[in-house]
Amino acid sequence: MASFVDILLEVLKADERYFTEDGTLLRNKVYESALNMDVGLIELLLSNAETRKRFFAEVNGILVFDKVGFGWVVNNRQFLPDSYTRFKNRIGLTDSHGDLISASNDVVLSFPYKDCVLEGGQTKDDQKRDEVFYNATLAPDEVDRLLYPKVLVGARRYTVSGIEEGVVFNDKDNLIIKGNNLIAIASLLKQYEGKIKCIYIDPPYNPTSQANTFAYNNSFNRSTWLVFMKNRLEIAKRLLKKDGVLIVAIDKNEQPRLQILIEETFPASDVDCITVVHNARGAIGTNFSYTHEYAIFVTPKGKKSIGNRKIEQEEIDWRQLRDRGGESLRTDARNCFYPIIVENGEVVGFGDVCADDEHPKQNEKHGNQIYIYPIDNNGIERKWRYARQTVESIKNVLRIKETKDGLGIEIGKDYGTYKTVWTDRKYDASLNGTQLLKSILPNTKFTYPKSIYNVIDCVNAVVENDKDAIILDFFGGSGTTGHAVMEINKDGGHRRFILVEQMDYIETDTLPRNVAIMKSIAPEVSIVYCELAKCNQNYIDEVLVAKTDIDLAALLERVLSTGFISSKVNPAEIAGAAVDFEMLSIEDKKRFILELLDKNMLYVNLCDLDDEEYAISDVDKAFTRSFYGMECE
Repeated sequence: MASFVDILLEVLKADERYFTEDGTLLRNKVYESALNMDVGLIELLLSNAETRKRFFAEVNGILVFDKVGFGWVVNNRQFLPDSYTRFKNRIGLTDSHGDLISASNDVVLSFPYKDCVLEGGQTKDDQKRDEVFYNATLAPDEVDRLLYPKVLVGARRYTVSGIEEGVVFNDKDNLIIKGNNLIAIASLLKQYEGKIKCIYIDPPYNPTSQANTFAYNNSFNRSTWLVFMKNRLEIAKRLLKKDGVLIVAIDKNEQPRLQILIEETFPASDVDCITVVHNARGAIGTNFSYTHEYAIFVTPKGKKSIGNRKIEQEEIDWRQLRDRGGESLRTDARNCFYPIIVENGEVVGFGDVCADDEHPKQNEKHGNQIYIYPIDNNGIERKWRYARQTVESIKNVLRIKETKDGLGIEIGKDYGTYKTVWTDRKYDASLNGTQLLKSILPNTKFTYPKSIYNVIDCVNAVVENDKDAIILDFFGGSGTTGHAVMEINKDGGHRRFILVEQMDYIETDTLPRNVAIMKSIAPEVSIVYCELAKCNQNYIDEVLVAKTDIDLAALLERVLSTGFISSKVNPAEIAGAAVDFEMLSIEDKKRFILELLDKNMLYVNLCDLDDEEYAISDVDKAFTRSFYGMECE
């Protein structure tokens, strides 16, 4: 007689949405359909007497779907009795309730896997590393010390003079950190909570195409991806100043769901979605060619947090500086009647306010200069719109206007409110993203970087009037945000950036790009690079690059000999299941070893700085203490 699980699987096989091509059940897809009360799933379950009896209750003649009970069955470990799950069950790695982790308050970590093997049919243009993410989901009671501040090592400072080793941190340094971004930004809380003016992030999307922001593929399913984002947004919220602004770049695949998540995470904020045309040629879709992406701005509710948009010269709206209409006479504001001095077609200065008995002509010549007064064509003495004591502040937006009656003065409005659709050609991600990056780093393998002007305008909208702002980007990518901050600082500002990136291209793209820009346009800038001190992350790195069963068997033995394995693991039980481990595929062996490791010990905690077991050098201790504002010992 078939078990109930077998019956349920047979029922689900009638819907191809729930299985891969090789017949693997997509458990998360089934679970999400249940939560969404999917009509197709409900009809399937009603079509079988056993599933109808198990998952539906009759209330006043109406059948009610028990989605909680259904979810329990789907999430139970017995529902997926493949070889890997059976092995995990035997050694007791799943929780005591037999449930798979899926709660929305779990924490998701990501580990990049570098696969350098070319597959059949791959062309030369396709020869790039394929980055796969292993997603380790930690239940809330497992988080423990995961988000404690971490030790920082390998610090070095870059200036126009060269590279300094053995440095200590100061608050004028820009900062680039290598390490898991969730753990890194949690470490930033100790010093930067409530101090960040602007956070700009361009996270990995969940795309159906290869055109994603980063050099790795995105293996998140939708629900896990949203949890991944939720974890980081919650910490980002704590890092922001009260008047701080979060900006998230995203494409059409995840924008609707991400915006809902942001609105739930930031209930006391306004959320505006800006459309940015970054590919006017269009990316071909099934029915439409997509030319745009989005920038979601999260600002304090009801407050003016976004500055004015600088208007291009050809778009400036010009009008007379001379007042007109009611209360526009000279006698209405005596300090607004004075000459504007013009020479060679340009405004060069401003004369004193005229005495009451002084009555000049509209234009008066004084040597090579012309004095222009606010007198209309009928000879009526009027006034300028700005008083003498304030007019010099607008000199740069004044121009001469020649009329049939003489010379006049016009004022141009060179700023305005940002619009919700950005179409300027400068946002082209190919011209001012990919090609620009190649001009800085000719050997870069980085694909799809943002247009520098896209990031400049997003960040500048927030920090234009705050010349000491700190800007954070914890998906550092190719380093566009750091580059943008240095460009913005051409206005004389001292804004600083903090970039976080866990991928190895931080050393080939992120850091070199920003050092090159520093040397080119910001010689006064210093950039400090450092890394989170690895503990179990060292083992994870080895697991992800391992190629053979022999390598993984040796790694398993080493891991079990450490004190850094999960408290749920009994090494004796694993040793007794050695034959079962040998039967697993290489990928499943990797998954298993990753799950053995205590994720709380990925990196060395700050509180363990002086623990001899971790052998932190005196130089690294000094930098770590300086970064966290601790007294040196």
